[in-house]
Amino acid sequence: MSTETAKKPSVLFVCVHNAGRSQMAAAFLTTISKGGIEVRSAGSQPADKVNPAAVEAMAELGIDMSAEIPKVLTTEAVKESDVVITMGCGDECPYFPGKRYEDWVLEDPAGQGVESVRPIRDEIKTRIEGLIESLVPAAK
Repeated sequence: MSTETAKKPSVLFVCVHNAGRSQMAAAFLTTISKGGIEVRSAGSQPADKVNPAAVEAMAELGIDMSAEIPKVLTTEAVKESDVVITMGCGDECPYFPGKRYEDWVLEDPAGQGVESVRPIRDEIKTRIEGLIESLVPAAK
């Protein structure tokens, strides 16, 4: 099997509640990569629903996250992903050798209004663009 037909890279975003940062990151990566990267997100202690301020902040950029539901982090999700990006879940994320791990230190948008979520959203977008370049160099 040549690298031309290799499976597309997969990324897992993990934060505690899977309600804000990881959901925004997953939505950006799905949208910007146009399906070229497999995207998952999960939380070590998932919330009941996605943060409404995060949904609103993303809607301002034309990205609809309103149907997303926080998901629980599973060992399988980590095993199936090439890159695992943690956002403040600390040691609760399982570690497997051979995976690429990144820890993105981002302010937690929980309980904040959309004005406070916008800069977090914009920082995530910048990081996602860099991530795509590192995973799909020809995408430039």
